Amino acid sequence: MSTYLKFAGIGALACLIASCETPTPQASKQKPTAYGSRITNVRTTAYTHTERGGGRNALGKTLSGAGHVSAAADWSRFPLGTRFQIVGTQDRYIIDDYGGALVGTNTIDLYMSNRRAMRLWGVRRVDIDILEWGSKQQSLKVLAPRKKNGLVRRMIAGIEANKS
Repeated sequence: MSTYLKFAGIGALACLIASCETPTPQASKQKPTAYGSRITNVRTTAYTHTERGGGRNALGKTLSGAGHVSAAADWSRFPLGTRFQIVGTQDRYIIDDYGGALVGTNTIDLYMSNRRAMRLWGVRRVDIDILEWGSKQQSLKVLAPRKKNGLVRRMIAGIEANKS
């Protein structure tokens, strides 16, 4: 019986030590992990039409939309047209925009209808369900005329490196 208690005590101590471990900076920079159509721990921010980018998305259409709300991301990670839902909500979005600060990150910028909603959202980590992946080809088609911009060139290079 005492051998069993020793093993149980060592196991409990190991679990306690592991749960107290501080994540290393390298671990915090890892890409979100995908489980089927769910991506966990996605960093999200918010933007609105009164900011510098204006009220139009990368396609020249008004931000937001019927059924799905606009969202911006690095198209080499979340291609144009990707539709997703935030887990535990009815909030559905479509990637139809991009932003310079998003290139090279796993951050998705969610469109909010006003500054108050944008500020209330702040920065949140959420799980998302991918409802439909967008098109890398469409992403390239929209980005090609803009390739003089260095950030756009980075997205294009990322898309071409990840073609499958």
